[in-house]
Amino acid sequence: MTASLIVLGSANTDYTVVVDRHPQPGETLLGGDVAVATGGKGANQALAAARAGAMPIFVGAVGDDAAGRAMLDALGAGGVDVSSTARLADAPTGVALITVSSDGENTIVVAPGANGRLDPDAVLATIAPLAGPETVLLSQLEVPLAVVQAAAHAVAGAGGRVVLNLSPARDISAELLALCDPLVVNESEARAVGAASFVDAAGALDAARALGDRCRSVVITLGGDGAVWSDGAGGGHVAAPRVDVVDTTGAGDAFVGALSAELADGASLADAVTAGVRSGAAAVQWRGAQPPTG
Repeated sequence: MTASLIVLGSANTDYTVVVDRHPQPGETLLGGDVAVATGGKGANQALAAARAGAMPIFVGAVGDDAAGRAMLDALGAGGVDVSSTARLADAPTGVALITVSSDGENTIVVAPGANGRLDPDAVLATIAPLAGPETVLLSQLEVPLAVVQAAAHAVAGAGGRVVLNLSPARDISAELLALCDPLVVNESEARAVGAASFVDAAGALDAARALGDRCRSVVITLGGDGAVWSDGAGGGHVAAPRVDVVDTTGAGDAFVGALSAELADGASLADAVTAGVRSGAAAVQWRGAQPPTG
């Protein structure tokens, strides 16, 4: 049985503390109480895709520990299929240490744990039977690059679609870039793959079109200004609604998860970007990477 949406990526326990402002190097600040929640770009995007109506299969790894069990329970409760998620006895579940300032901006340090132990051959054996012409693979780069490459080639080889969120930014091969449909980047990530600098949506659209010479389609997110997209058939800008910003931590992942869910449902890239912008705007209105429950 093939899958409509496979999310390959990281799963972390997030520890978040709110501060008045971010500390300077060498400085100690007092913050609020620590909030503990499920996170990781892969898990966040899988849950966002599920909220958007998809039934994603999550391919990743957690430790054989209490945090890992809690992660799998949270993903399953959120509508994500975790039957293909590895449970590793020799590594802890990943951890993210997050500080959020009073204006909603965040800084994040990640200890990968089990995420960094994913094996390309094992992931390929998991994904290959699930991949078909209607499959969308969504991945990010908080797991080993060799794992992402193996999965992307498997899905593309089966006629499926590869969505790559180049986050955190790193060098990737021209071969992997050519499979991206779309490549999803923010402004700094766009520069990491050679895009020209820009100051507004029109400049971002020009940059996206230029990157389109190296991949199948491109989406550049612009925070409060929405996103631009470009593919072989055209391009455009989707403005974001004006909302009160509480915390930007989960906005990018909410955007990409919703976008991928729409693509897996057969939507055009323009419509998928519109759904992503709406989801990202909603995400900045709650604290943390996932919406409150209850």
